Amino acid sequence: MKKVTSWLCMLLLLCLAGCTAENPESKPIPVPSNVDSLPSIEEWMQSPEYNMPSKESIILGFSQLGTESAWRIANSTSIQDAAKESGITLIIKNAEQSQKKQFEAVRSFIRKRVDVIAIAPVVESGWDDILLEAKQAGIPVIIVDRSVDVQDHSLFVTTIGSDFYEEGVKAGKYIQDRLRNEPGMIRIAELQGTSGSTPSIQRGEGFRSVLGDKGHIIFSHSAPADFTENKGRQVMKDFLQVSEEERPQVLFAHNDEMAFGAIQAIQEAGLKPGEDIVIVSVDGSRKALGILASGKINAVVECNPLLGPQLMQATKEIMAGRTLPKRMVPREDIFTQESAKREMVHRKF
Repeated sequence: MKKVTSWLCMLLLLCLAGCTAENPESKPIPVPSNVDSLPSIEEWMQSPEYNMPSKESIILGFSQLGTESAWRIANSTSIQDAAKESGITLIIKNAEQSQKKQFEAVRSFIRKRVDVIAIAPVVESGWDDILLEAKQAGIPVIIVDRSVDVQDHSLFVTTIGSDFYEEGVKAGKYIQDRLRNEPGMIRIAELQGTSGSTPSIQRGEGFRSVLGDKGHIIFSHSAPADFTENKGRQVMKDFLQVSEEERPQVLFAHNDEMAFGAIQAIQEAGLKPGEDIVIVSVDGSRKALGILASGKINAVVECNPLLGPQLMQATKEIMAGRTLPKRMVPREDIFTQESAKREMVHRKF
């Protein structure tokens, strides 16, 4: 009987010890605050920690904004593939261009107690409250591809994505050089992306920073076409419902898909894309480079969608308590008809 009593006492002590132990899931994950000068994204990706297997399973919740283009699909695929390679459990939700659905996705991630949340925001504004909810839950947030306009930048750890303003600058410089000897007034049409989205805002600002103060250049037509081919065709068709004297000589499409639609509208109007209207687009898909090589597009500014490895590395770094730069930008180029054929074989999307 004494042996049984001793055994029961030991079992009770073990249970009490287990009940008083700290639950690691209840601890908030520290968010790095020091964002001083750090290595470039390329140097960072080559660090010894890169591709280091995780000691514990990391759960990443990712709110993707949609599937509106080949670029977006390639972006999602890159993130899914990189998660598998990194051993990170990925929960991905498609918002279908709805910020409300993105809010719902973030709240579902909070309820699931994921380790890190990543968001590719539909638009820049309106994120303060939902990001505060994530911060109060102790879950760090990474912004992917686009940006958020918030008063408190501590609501997210880092942003991984392209410099959209610089992409607009590259497009503007190409047009400036291409038409430097063109006499008379030059009319520019612009197919913008989703209203209020980071690329639409910043690409337009960068483009105008180069051409906006030129007296002989006017932006005669400008309207959103939601980054889609069908809307690009519809809006460009409307742009061309003018006399020949008012017709634009230049088109700046904020992405390839809208340029594809615009090309259809231009041909339907009996005009030659790339000749009657100089066309510059942004993204650099294999299809766009093929059309560029054929002469129907004149230049394509690169926007790299393959952000999966950077996102997985950033997730690992956060979980290890390391400091990240507040913004990480991949290197990108601009392609002309001469370089398109050479680059096409290397494209992954």
